Amino acid sequence: MNRIRRWPVEAMESPWGTVCTDQAPLDILQYRDVDCTLFAPYHYEPTYAYPLLVWLHGPGDDERQLRRIMPHVSLRNYVAVGPRGACPPDPGELGYQWRQTDRAVGEAERRVFRSIELACRRYHVAPDRVFVAGYQSGGTMALRIGLRHPERFAGAISIGGPFPTGAPPLARLRQARALPLLIIQGRESTLYPLEASCDELHLFHAAAMHVMLRLYPCGDELTTQMLHDMDEWIMEQLGAVSGSKSRDVPVHGSGDGLLS
Repeated sequence: MNRIRRWPVEAMESPWGTVCTDQAPLDILQYRDVDCTLFAPYHYEPTYAYPLLVWLHGPGDDERQLRRIMPHVSLRNYVAVGPRGACPPDPGELGYQWRQTDRAVGEAERRVFRSIELACRRYHVAPDRVFVAGYQSGGTMALRIGLRHPERFAGAISIGGPFPTGAPPLARLRQARALPLLIIQGRESTLYPLEASCDELHLFHAAAMHVMLRLYPCGDELTTQMLHDMDEWIMEQLGAVSGSKSRDVPVHGSGDGLLS
């Protein structure tokens, strides 16, 4: 099965400017107030308003995770940006974190919206087609930020990250009902056990929210199949919007076929 490698990865060609993978360019941008990676789609067309994917990396990683996931999401469909986690590494650990304290959530929001601003300044982005997604703690943060600002996003996605608790994530429930959510989870996960997602389903039903839950035959891995299916789900949401169709998404689903 194909898993996405964890940080650290091989050194970038340059800590500043544009670097090229074997498939598509990325910009490694370091501003005084935010570090992020920007991804330009293959054969970028400046006259077309692209959807924007905001990717929040997993724990112990950093903004360069975007470099590793985008070839498995899409090289053509999106502009993408990945901000660095709001919390520095713990002593003796690598990478950055997304914690759920009030201060960390506030800083995460600042980094996400600043990254969106930078992406829109550099590339042609459709402001009503911004999706926020993440892995594990990054996924939990993606759901929280999406639900706190549902008017700013076309959808929120968590891969292996539980629904946020504390500092009520559904404080804006009426507006949040219009926000499509995708939750991707491994059936054998220890960080996000299946029992937890079953409890969350009761909450989603009671709140009349638009949620798709997809289960995969794995544990806590981030796999290429998950990323491929995330791309398909986003394309479905974009098609529903452009076709003036209902944005209702069933609160169930399954997904397997891990690549080997």
